[in-house]
Amino acid sequence: MATLLILLVISFSQAIARDTITQTKPLADNEILISGDGTYALGFFSPDNSKNRRYVGLWYYKHKERTIVWVANRENPVTNSTGVLSISNEGSLVITNQNSTVVWSSRMTTNVSNPVAQLLNTGNLVVRDAYADDGISTYAWQGFDYPTDTMLAGMKVGVDFVKRLNRTLTAWTSDSDPSPSPYYFMIDVRGDPEELLCEGSKKVWRSGPWNGIRYSGIPATLTYIGFNFSFINNEQEITYSYNTSSSVLSKLTVNQSGVLQRSLWVEDSGMWNVIWYWPIDQCDDMRVRPCGPFAACNPNNSPMCDCIQGFKPKSPAKWLYRDAMDGCVRKTKLDCKNGTDGFHVISNTKLADTSNASVDKNLSLVGCKTKCLSDCSCTAYAQADVLNGGSGCIIWTSELTDLRVFINDSYGQDLYVRLAAIDLAMQESNNSSFHDRSNQWFASGNDHLELSQKNDLELPLHDFGTILSATENFSANNKLGEGGFGPVYKGRLGDGQEIAVKRLAKSSVQGLVEFKNEVVLIAKLQHRNLVRLLGCCIKGEERLLVYEYMPNKSLDFFLFCKPKEEGLDWQIRFKIIMGIARGLLYLHHDSRLRVIHRDLKASNILLDKDMNPKISDFGMARIFGGDEVEGNTRKVVGTYGYMSPEYAMDGIFSQKSDVFSFGVLVLEIITGKKNRGVYLASGEVWNSWKEGNSLQMVDESMGYSYPINEVMSCIKVGLLCVQNHPEDRPLMPSVLVMLNGDSALLPYPKEPGFAVRSVPYQMESVSSKPNSSSTYDMSVTLVQGR
Repeated sequence: MATLLILLVISFSQAIARDTITQTKPLADNEILISGDGTYALGFFSPDNSKNRRYVGLWYYKHKERTIVWVANRENPVTNSTGVLSISNEGSLVITNQNSTVVWSSRMTTNVSNPVAQLLNTGNLVVRDAYADDGISTYAWQGFDYPTDTMLAGMKVGVDFVKRLNRTLTAWTSDSDPSPSPYYFMIDVRGDPEELLCEGSKKVWRSGPWNGIRYSGIPATLTYIGFNFSFINNEQEITYSYNTSSSVLSKLTVNQSGVLQRSLWVEDSGMWNVIWYWPIDQCDDMRVRPCGPFAACNPNNSPMCDCIQGFKPKSPAKWLYRDAMDGCVRKTKLDCKNGTDGFHVISNTKLADTSNASVDKNLSLVGCKTKCLSDCSCTAYAQADVLNGGSGCIIWTSELTDLRVFINDSYGQDLYVRLAAIDLAMQESNNSSFHDRSNQWFASGNDHLELSQKNDLELPLHDFGTILSATENFSANNKLGEGGFGPVYKGRLGDGQEIAVKRLAKSSVQGLVEFKNEVVLIAKLQHRNLVRLLGCCIKGEERLLVYEYMPNKSLDFFLFCKPKEEGLDWQIRFKIIMGIARGLLYLHHDSRLRVIHRDLKASNILLDKDMNPKISDFGMARIFGGDEVEGNTRKVVGTYGYMSPEYAMDGIFSQKSDVFSFGVLVLEIITGKKNRGVYLASGEVWNSWKEGNSLQMVDESMGYSYPINEVMSCIKVGLLCVQNHPEDRPLMPSVLVMLNGDSALLPYPKEPGFAVRSVPYQMESVSSKPNSSSTYDMSVTLVQGR
């Protein structure tokens, strides 16, 4: 009987569900409108669940948690539950209270003969003629023209010059107060239009200009599946909008903390998942402005600000203390009169602030260059539209501000900065002589190493006595471990800074070449996921490298030596996977040197106090030139189990061999099982994958508190990285995208490769004890009992 009653109630509620308000059927406080497809509902609500303040709002009807995405009377609530939403004779929507006083009105400018208000399947509340065509041209008023804090699919943000509307998103004041806060999202139509997030009159974040595909400062849209983005820039309107496939439910919101975030509804979890947000770091936050004019910001570098080519710090003293707000000034004045100036290309940039730039849509890229050179005030130019071979031109005639560089080759776009001829010539000289200048740093003979006085590596040289004091004369109590390079000691400098000192052993399997290689490489590399080399020391036969101290030892210690009950949870494991991926992406694609690591393994991943991973040990690394894609060696170095088949058997190494090692690492992190000997642990994972039981391989110490889809994506990415043939493995830019994607959308991996069984070449394992755990790079053996 109870079941029958429930069914009757459901049937009754469906029968009376409506999506329309007419003059004879207004909407009372205890009623709701439901869109035809059941996605949206509109009615009265109280944000604090009281009856004291009532608003008319829009929410997702089928969601358990009511997410309000539009509010009509956000500044004028009804003070009790007697409010009514009705439509007038001329078509105005009005909200009245118990005294029939109007607290909100849609303020129609044109009359409608037979007005009705209808809630569409898109979530748009519209006023139209009841007997007219249902097309958008017949809407006398629509809620989408007056967004609040949230942008839905089909909604536009920006300026409509015909309707004289400036559609913006404005955050709620608080969770319980939908009235407008100081934070709002808009399109700045000056110069080359771009999106802005503002706090009052201050810019918080900007998108960069639209380049025909996306905004130059929002590279994340490259990874969106099921989205279609649109930007219209003509005499009628300058607007941005998006649409999604029927299976994707998404919203763009400005929250009360001043953050712009895009979210996707995940049906399995019944929750909103934030897929990106802005500002994401200091480089994005224009209130902070870490880098002044003519300085580029890169959050992966330390320091994050760097003067662009041909410029120097305006305030050198401040620059030394990481204060770059004054920016940079030209080294050499431009020579417009004689026409000797040229252009330096900065790739992968979020283009500089375009509010004061000008746009010529009819110029080619060559035409841009000509126009800029003909204008003595022109400082830079860029392509306005990159579609179909590119067209249009953005020209800057003032300072370049809020410029940032992305680490991914497929992000951002090229910016052509005007320089004096001498600064261009110096750039070419610097590029062509890097290896020569590096070799000047060392003069070697009979295995004796000396420092040249022409040291240009900007690497601090530590006095041997300082190192002795810091390590208490290399005390056994300070010894962290030992590996192929030699022993590693913990130390403390006079200013209290903790350090790790690698001491080249006379019996080391590495020698002077590897020592030099590591110093030259790490001194030139700066990334948050690479270990920092603080300095070096050469005294007689002593060779010492001084690193930042990593209190949490190395990854293999946590994966293979800690008791299972002290294992890492999934959140930290995923953080480590992503950090290693970003570090490897930097080495392969985004650093000033293109570096192949050749010895990526768990013992060479160090962990800082916050469990952020740092790739270490560059003694075996190799630099690739601009046209090189792979190298070959008869001396194969590395660690069994992490070597790709083509490297182990034929001595061929490339980005893809590092990708292979990364795949092994990912599978170790997920399974908690060490990859031993010459066989890959991925073989076991592969068999489980084929049988549909891959989750059985997940480290049991994590229990079951992990997001299944995220873990499955990582397993699949790991298997894609260890495929037998290098051409089948993805490059690191694709790996980063796939790690954040849906496992169901990833390609199906082929059978993994297995390490060598018989080796025709000389092979060395840099691990002095291949199966030992380590705390520092080069397979340093953990010293027990401390």
